[in-house]
Amino acid sequence: MLAKRPPLGWNSWNTFGEHISDALIREMADRMVSDGYLEAGYEYLVIDDCWSLKERDRNGLLVPDPAKFPYGMKALADYVHSRGLKFGMYSCAGVQTCAGYPSSYDHEFTDAATFASWGVDFLKYDYCNFPDSGDCRARYETMSLALKATGREILFSGCNWGQKEPWKWMASVGAHMYRSTGDIMDNYRSFTEIFKSQLDNFCMSGAGCFNDMDMLTVGMCGSGNVGLGKVCTYEEYRMQFALWCLCGVPLMMGADLRKLAPEYQKLLKDKDLLRIDQDEECRPPYLIRRGGVTISNPEPKEGEFPWKTLPDTAYTVFRHLSGGEYALAFINLAPAEASVHCELADLGLPAHSGYLLEMKDVFTGENIGAKKDCFNPTVPGHDMKLYLCRLVKESD
Repeated sequence: MLAKRPPLGWNSWNTFGEHISDALIREMADRMVSDGYLEAGYEYLVIDDCWSLKERDRNGLLVPDPAKFPYGMKALADYVHSRGLKFGMYSCAGVQTCAGYPSSYDHEFTDAATFASWGVDFLKYDYCNFPDSGDCRARYETMSLALKATGREILFSGCNWGQKEPWKWMASVGAHMYRSTGDIMDNYRSFTEIFKSQLDNFCMSGAGCFNDMDMLTVGMCGSGNVGLGKVCTYEEYRMQFALWCLCGVPLMMGADLRKLAPEYQKLLKDKDLLRIDQDEECRPPYLIRRGGVTISNPEPKEGEFPWKTLPDTAYTVFRHLSGGEYALAFINLAPAEASVHCELADLGLPAHSGYLLEMKDVFTGENIGAKKDCFNPTVPGHDMKLYLCRLVKESD
């Protein structure tokens, strides 16, 4: 079974866009191995858009751009496989890709056979330039059948940006993961809006087919192809990675691995966070509480209070893990620190249950003891607290 757990890997788009090459992909493969990402579980190396010529050949086949990939895709796939990695490619359900290259509409079975002959293990399937007369669901179904007809195991990543409510049907048509949102940008607002938009949809994500909240921008620091807006702080990038892991979604790194600062290399390989993302039961998280954060209003206008409440900025999220373990997150999206609330009865743990919730801070490793009734930590602005928890019996 493919995608027993959320797929992990690296994708070229966020940093490099059209500026890709055989040499670059080989170098990224080497770094994924030498820097410990493969050992941590990141196994897919995926080439995104802009890899082909602008026209098919006389036989209707896609042709790798010889200037970018002079040895062809089979040789490149062989190299990626020799490093112990799996090789991923890109196409699109529309007539052209998002960057205007030939795409797979009406060519699904031909293109799937081509990808299989090259040794492709993963296909990201986009949704640009899709005909108005086309049927979105049917076209993803067609490519799914085409991939299976090759006889090769190819993970199918349906990237239709959340159009036509894919959480309701992508698993049914054979996809292993599906994009649920528009493109991520390398800024705080982008990734937090993506997280908020999917809180009601995670119940339809699990083993075999996972909700995909898009590729990570952790450590990009404003460089590359999707840099737009204010550069994230370390704490904001840590929040992005922790939220993706908490939600149990695919983790596709997007930074230039050759330039990634040591703190981000360490973050992306954090064993506790990856253990949460890769938990064997693949249960989705659920929202316990949503609220606002009250901050000071230093220059109130006439009739205004010296404070104001920012709605939808405080979230408490809970997730059942395997082995009697739980993840509990307190998320503060406001710019100022705030107390984020949780009554343990809302987790299913009433005061007279005879049990307490023992908690370990995932970021610091600190055991903060066993809690009863409620726990309302103070969380810095644009940050979160994340705990691994277990039930312990209350002493007499």
